Amino acid sequence: MTLETTDLKEARRSRIAQFSGRSATLTVGGTSVTGLVRAVREDKSGEVPRWLVTVIADPPRVASARISRAQA
Repeated sequence: MTLETTDLKEARRSRIAQFSGRSATLTVGGTSVTGLVRAVREDKSGEVPRWLVTVIADPPRVASARISRAQA
């Protein structure tokens, strides 16, 4: 999945996560994606600098129903 951002802070966090090998949570356009960052590229073709971040998304977590021992 490739995301596009114009936020320098988000691009910097992505680059740090890429080099450290940790998963990162990126929020772009109100959508949050958590996964391993594979690439961060700067696109200088427009007037506003933007970064293209390639992420391998983690599978979505399934909310498990917790039952306390008192209820069981």
